[in-house]
Amino acid sequence: MLTIHGKPRYLCNGLGRRDLLHAAGLGLLGTSLTSLLAAEDAGSVVTPRAKSVMFLFLFGGPSQLETFDMKPDAASGIRGPYQPIASRTPGLRICEKLPKLAAMSDKFAVIRTLTHPHNDHNACHYIQTGHPLPPAPRGAAMVDATEKDWPAMGSVVEYLDQRADSEKPAELRRDFPSYIYLPNPLGHIQGYDRSGQYAGWLGRGFNPLATKIDKRDKDDNPYFRDCLDAELDFRIQGLDAQADLSVDRTARRVSLLEQFDTARHQLDRARATQEYDRVRARAVDLVTSEKMRAAFDIRRESPELRDRYGRHLFGQSALMGRRMLEAGARFVTVLWDCPDGYSWDSHTGSHDVGKHLLPGLDQTLSALLMDMSDSGLLDETLVVCLGEMGRTPRGANAQWGRGHWSHCFPAVLAGAGIRGGITYGNSDKDAGYPADHPVSPEMLSATVFHTLGIAPEDRIHDAFGRPVSVMEGGQPLVELFG
Repeated sequence: MLTIHGKPRYLCNGLGRRDLLHAAGLGLLGTSLTSLLAAEDAGSVVTPRAKSVMFLFLFGGPSQLETFDMKPDAASGIRGPYQPIASRTPGLRICEKLPKLAAMSDKFAVIRTLTHPHNDHNACHYIQTGHPLPPAPRGAAMVDATEKDWPAMGSVVEYLDQRADSEKPAELRRDFPSYIYLPNPLGHIQGYDRSGQYAGWLGRGFNPLATKIDKRDKDDNPYFRDCLDAELDFRIQGLDAQADLSVDRTARRVSLLEQFDTARHQLDRARATQEYDRVRARAVDLVTSEKMRAAFDIRRESPELRDRYGRHLFGQSALMGRRMLEAGARFVTVLWDCPDGYSWDSHTGSHDVGKHLLPGLDQTLSALLMDMSDSGLLDETLVVCLGEMGRTPRGANAQWGRGHWSHCFPAVLAGAGIRGGITYGNSDKDAGYPADHPVSPEMLSATVFHTLGIAPEDRIHDAFGRPVSVMEGGQPLVELFG
C-alpha cells in the first residue's frame, strides 16, 4: 500500500510551544516574520543534466572489499573470501560475485572514497540528506526520525516542485508526486522508522509517498527469495471504497492548523491555510488518479523483463521505480533493507553476502541500467547506488563478518551525463581510508542536486520561514560528467 508517511505524535515541523512563543515574542532574532517570508530565494542558475534521480539505497553498509575496492594483495586477514575479476573499466577489478556489472562497467562510474565520521546506522540520515544528524543527546541508539531532522534530498525536490507548481496555471501543474520511496519506509520491515527519509522540518506535506510490503513471518527475508504478485501490493490503500477516509487521514497528518496551538496566530495564518488546502487537494488528486493506479500495476511489465530484474523484493522494487520515473516521479528511492537484522550489515559472516546480496545486486542493477539505457531513460536520469557506510578492513571473525566502517566506502553513479568506465578516488592499501580525493556526503548530495539543476545556494524555508541554503559545505563533483 502507499501512504503519505508521517508520525502524528510530533508537532508539524518539529516545533514545540516554547519554540513558537519564542519566535513570535522575539521576532525571530530581530527580523520581522513578514520580511522573512517575503525574502527572495537567492540562488544560481544551473543547467539541469537530468529530469530525475533513482537512488538505490543498500541499508546496512556493503563492504568495499567485497564489491568495488578489492585488495587482493592485502594481508590475508583483510582481502576477503572472494576473488577479483576484470571489468571494462581500466584499473577496476571487482568482486567475482558481480560478473554482470563487471561486463558493463563502461556504463557507470565508481567513487571509491566516500567518507564520514558517523560510524553507525544514523549515517543513513547523512547519506540521504547531505547533512549529519545533530549531536548528542540524540546518540546512536536513537534511530527513529523526528520532525527536527534535515529534509531528505527527495523531499527538497518535492518542495521545489510544489513551489514551482504554485506559480503555474492548474492545467500545467504536475500530475504525479515527485518523491517516491519503495518498497517500504526505511526500517519498517524491522520495526523502526529511521531518520533521513522524510521531509523533517519542511513539513509532512513533502514526505515521500511510500509503499509498505511486509514479510511473511519473523524469519522471512523477501530480498532473498522470489515474491508472488499477491505480495507485491504496490498501490494506494483505499483507492476505491475508502478514498475519502485516506484523504482525511492524510490531511490530519499534514495540517498546520490542527497541530499548532494558540500561539499559531502569531505566525502567518493565511500562508498556513493555503498550505493545508494545497496538500489536501494534492491528496485528493493522488487517490483518485487513474495514472497513479496504472503506474503501480507491475503486472503490466512482461514476465521476461521481470525475470531479468529478479523476482525478489529488490528487483521488483527497482522495476517499479523505473515505472515511477516514466510516470513522472522526480526522485525515487529503492531500498534494500535488513529484514533479518543483518543482510548488508554483515557482522556475522559472508555467507549471505556471497549467496544472496551480491548476486541480487548484480542482477538488479545491471538489468536496471540496461533497461534504462535501451529506452533512453538513462540519458535523463541519474542513478546512484550505495549504502550509508562500508565495512571494517579486517574481518571480524573466521566467517568474514565485518563491522561498521564509515571512513572509506564506494558508490556507483550512472546516467545523466556521468562518464562511464571511470573511477574517482583511491583508497589506501587496506581500503581503510581515502588516499586521495575524499568525498563527503555533502559533496555527493551537491552532485545529485547539481544534476537536477539545483545549486547549493538555492533556498528552501526552515520551520520559522527563514530562507536556508539547500546545501552547506559541499560542491558537486563536476569531474564525473562528460
